[in-house]
Amino acid sequence: MSLKDKLVSSFMVFEDHVDVDEPIHDIRVKAIKTFEEKGFPTKKDEAWKYTSLNAVLKNDFSVFPKSEAALDFKDVKQYFIHEIDAYRIIFIDGKYSSHLSDTTHEGADICILGSALCKPKYKEVIEKYFNKTVNEDDSLTSLNTAFSKEGAFIHIPKGKVLEKPIQIIHFATGNEAALMLHPRNLIIAEDNSQVQIIERHQSLTENAVFTNSVTEIFTGKNAHVDYYKIQNDAQTASLIDNTYISQDRDSHASVHTFSLGGNLTRNNLNFYHKGENILSTLKGITIIGDKQHVDHSTLVHHAQPNCESHQDYKGIYADRSTGVFNGRIIVEKEAQKTDGFQQNNNILIDDKATINAKPQLEIFADDVKCSHGCTIGQLDEEALFYLRSRGIPAKEAKALLTYGFANNVLESVKIKELKTRINKLIAEKLGVNTEFNL
Repeated sequence: MSLKDKLVSSFMVFEDHVDVDEPIHDIRVKAIKTFEEKGFPTKKDEAWKYTSLNAVLKNDFSVFPKSEAALDFKDVKQYFIHEIDAYRIIFIDGKYSSHLSDTTHEGADICILGSALCKPKYKEVIEKYFNKTVNEDDSLTSLNTAFSKEGAFIHIPKGKVLEKPIQIIHFATGNEAALMLHPRNLIIAEDNSQVQIIERHQSLTENAVFTNSVTEIFTGKNAHVDYYKIQNDAQTASLIDNTYISQDRDSHASVHTFSLGGNLTRNNLNFYHKGENILSTLKGITIIGDKQHVDHSTLVHHAQPNCESHQDYKGIYADRSTGVFNGRIIVEKEAQKTDGFQQNNNILIDDKATINAKPQLEIFADDVKCSHGCTIGQLDEEALFYLRSRGIPAKEAKALLTYGFANNVLESVKIKELKTRINKLIAEKLGVNTEFNL
């Protein structure tokens, strides 16, 4: 039986264990039909031209863990940004871990989607926001929707400035020989609110893990959302991350993606403008080696006038690794005075590393300022020679140049402790010790 057939048949079992009276029951049923019709994407699909799931799909994934695993904080502390006081929403093999989490309903709802789906007081919110900004024709998003049960539910009310960031971490323990997860996050930041969120998917095993994640973010009028994704997983873990962001007027939304590990990672990041004077920021750093594969596919849909979007992605590829950047900006006819910027710079450390870049601008307005740029090259040999002539060893010299290459992405990280952690992760990836911070 193929994985697709296994998932379709497993849906009936899944339905037996959820409340069919939940407000999303009909949405789930429609979604599994979409997935059954479309199946997994292949390289024949233009959007997946450079990324194949064939090797990942050969695993016989379990859809439902047969047993629940427990973790102690000391065993996973290293994966938290523990230097800061933060709310925590933690999942182990797809199940909510109450003893590792620190949630609240005081002043804001920072909890789990499973609770929001079954409690009448959240019904109106769920019906208003759940599945309202996703691409319902996307087969992997539909697959996630069909099995949506657990994930983070974050509702920040009007005017609330959340003083502590939120950490969302999904752990996989290896209780199953191969496990597939479908986490679903719903994040609502109402008018004039502010929130910072850090998300991580972390495998603690050498067993295969395939995570198909969907996050919906709704940013109200004059709201500010800063979202940080740390992707530094084991080489037996693969991640498909679909993030959909709807922005109302005068709002600011930023997503920083740090792709430093994992087998295959695909980040689908979609911004939709619903009002004027919107700012969208998309930044990322990718540093991979071996045969790792990272695909950043972005969309910014400018549908209203006087809005800005800024994309800046840096990639560093070693060994036989492969990178993909597929950046798309759409400017509708009504979206006059749009300022859309897109930049993708890449360094190939080894001759067998590969980068496929496809920047796209679709502009239907005539009074706009849009630009895109892409560079692919190697470290500057003259700069390396200069540093080595000053007594800096070759590895440290390369690290310094690499840090400089990625610096403008790290500069915009607003959480100091997170910035320091990413700095250390980059140093580890380069195999050097540094005594400086960016």
